[in-house]
Amino acid sequence: MTGGINPAGVVDLLQRLIRNRCVNDGTPDSGYESRSVETLAEFFGSEGTVIEPHPGRQSVVYRVPGATPGAPTLTLLPHLDVVPVTEAGWDHDPFGGEIVDGFIWGRGAVDMLNLTAAMAAVFRPYLTGTRQPLPGDLIFAAVADEEAGGALGAGNLVESHWDLVACDYLLTEVATPGFSTPGGFTLPVTVAEKGPAWRSLHLAGTPGHGSQPYATDNALLGLAEAVTRLAETPSPVDISDSWVRFISSIGLDPGLVLRLTDPNHVDAAIAEIEDERFARWVHACTHLTVAPTILESGQKQNTIPDGGVASLDVRLTPGQDHTTLDDLFRKALGPDLLERIEITPDLDFPANQSPAEGPLWEAIAHAATDLVGPTTLVPMLTPVLTDGRFFRQRGVTVYGVGLFDEGEAFADSLSMFHGNNERVRVRSVELTTRLLESTLEHFGAATGTKPA
Repeated sequence: MTGGINPAGVVDLLQRLIRNRCVNDGTPDSGYESRSVETLAEFFGSEGTVIEPHPGRQSVVYRVPGATPGAPTLTLLPHLDVVPVTEAGWDHDPFGGEIVDGFIWGRGAVDMLNLTAAMAAVFRPYLTGTRQPLPGDLIFAAVADEEAGGALGAGNLVESHWDLVACDYLLTEVATPGFSTPGGFTLPVTVAEKGPAWRSLHLAGTPGHGSQPYATDNALLGLAEAVTRLAETPSPVDISDSWVRFISSIGLDPGLVLRLTDPNHVDAAIAEIEDERFARWVHACTHLTVAPTILESGQKQNTIPDGGVASLDVRLTPGQDHTTLDDLFRKALGPDLLERIEITPDLDFPANQSPAEGPLWEAIAHAATDLVGPTTLVPMLTPVLTDGRFFRQRGVTVYGVGLFDEGEAFADSLSMFHGNNERVRVRSVELTTRLLESTLEHFGAATGTKPA
């Protein structure tokens, strides 16, 4: 690598971040991203601006001023927290950061500490002056709390500290492996994400003795019926232009592509996909999805529950809105349940997307071509929530991208997110670092005087 970037140093940083065990369980007192903020200060050799809205929940911002007044600002936005693990499901210590068979193992290896380490390594030469500054300001903002919605991280920075992170372009997650097709290499770039419309279903019943269940008003049964109906009702389809462009570019059989882009045939086509991991992702990118995740009811084993709550993870595509969701609830629940159940919102954020064009898009394309030869970029929707949404609401162009070793497949990567045995190839970390390094060079060339 150029610019004074040591590949071994990037891998070492990733291992240290994994070992910091910044597990975010959704409660304010978890996470402790302060551990990784300290690690980054050691890596950079200097402290940035630390924002701590809750004890231990730290984000840190560094800025390198640009050389050309008025040139666009670019932000690198990784997150520091990871989701919990069930250690019994792992073959290696999920917080050991071990290298086994060419893979770095650990929670966060893919989501997204691999990118965090790569972005830090790319940013450091600009911070230390080893590289001349870009035309516009370059910001590195490593944030807390992404895995619980970002209120204590990126959301807090955008709402309360915009002066620290205001920018025109931004790189964050989600990064996935590309596709080798008969027409050449295709690299997905995340440009859009679905919008969370999380809901809770509340149902009241009548208490009674558990020994006499006949004809009782059992709230648990009503909620179980509600979530069953929602799970069994076909969800609304949305075939967007970006979906057609993506699925047509990754080397699938043309007949399958035709059906996966037809609203009348997409469900049958998904059912024929052999790899369930890929099928699950295709379904999520083409449908409104409803996943019942928590069911709470009752106080005692021998008492009929007189109330309960069912929590739903609902996600809307960019082409859907709350009207689409309301129609689904009416259809699935029917008048008998709908009049008894109170539906309350828990999280609402619109689906969002960035244009697949402009200097950062072209910079990624040039960087990928430099590294792997002729490359076609394809815009990708991700069904997951990222911190990019806070910035898109401010008009910022946001992308997520990485470059993986050819031994890592797209579907393999999908199963790593929040799953067991999360791992990433050492070479993939190195390739992603090189891609980001080259992207910054090309972005600088496109937005002003090319840095030395």
